[in-house]
Amino acid sequence: MHAVVVTVTIKDREAADEHLRNVVVPRVSQSPGFVAGYWTRKDNTGLSMIVYESEDAAKAVTERIPEMVPESVTLDGVDVREVAVSA
Repeated sequence: MHAVVVTVTIKDREAADEHLRNVVVPRVSQSPGFVAGYWTRKDNTGLSMIVYESEDAAKAVTERIPEMVPESVTLDGVDVREVAVSA
């Protein structure tokens, strides 16, 4: 398994939350190879970890992430990592 780790800066929390619930989560959870997704926040930052069955599936999603980012957040980083262990 591989995870896509995304970091953002939140400029408008209410708008960002609405976009996350109504656009990002539905699109991501329907993508091929999706296993699980977690979206977290602290103060004005967000970090998500979206797990996929394969590295290819994870990399495919990274190409679509910039188009899913609304004006209410700034995309700070996207990284694909191998899942070493899960519980």
